[in-house]
Amino acid sequence: MEPDAPSIIRALLERHGRTFAWELSIPIERNTPSPLFRLLCASLLFSAPIQASIAARAARALQKQGWTTAEKMAASSWADRARVLNEAGYARYDNSTSTMLGHTTELLLKRYGGDLRKLREAASHRPGRERQLLTEFKGIGDVGADIFLREVQVVWTELFPFVDARAEAAAAKLGLDQDPRALLDVVGEEDFPRLVAGLVRVDLTHGYDAILEDGGRFAEQD
Repeated sequence: MEPDAPSIIRALLERHGRTFAWELSIPIERNTPSPLFRLLCASLLFSAPIQASIAARAARALQKQGWTTAEKMAASSWADRARVLNEAGYARYDNSTSTMLGHTTELLLKRYGGDLRKLREAASHRPGRERQLLTEFKGIGDVGADIFLREVQVVWTELFPFVDARAEAAAAKLGLDQDPRALLDVVGEEDFPRLVAGLVRVDLTHGYDAILEDGGRFAEQD
């Protein structure tokens, strides 16, 4: 049986419905400096052309070192950051990423006092301006900004509902509407961030066939 949108979305949520912040134990719902900084660093790591599992391991390694705020990251050395990234398997990009983390931290401290909520204020809560300011950080391009905005929409409500380019492409491949409001109408506010993350994850794992198969089974049950 051909799966409909609710069935496909159910399959996505069951297989892949967890945000990256949740996976990394980043309490983004607090909207305080440390979780926002950790999310920024993770966004930088995930935006490199490297396996998502390796990027996640590297993000956890940085947190394990206690580099969970801009102030603490600034106190680390370039060599220590490179070593931790290398040991986490982020070997191809350990040196350049260590440099970018240093530059990003320096700018965050200088311009916003280490607090990304001040970036939001500087942007007057305008999503386009928030994106522009985010891309001024070394290592945060359009992909990194997409990752950050996708995850932070749970607390930066001016972004909600936000679907990034990768999730849009995944939705199209699954025959889902790419319009955020249309997806929101199907899934509801609480599960929407999980859905968008699920779309990204299904693309990362190339798991489209499995989702469509599950969706067809759910459609038969209904």
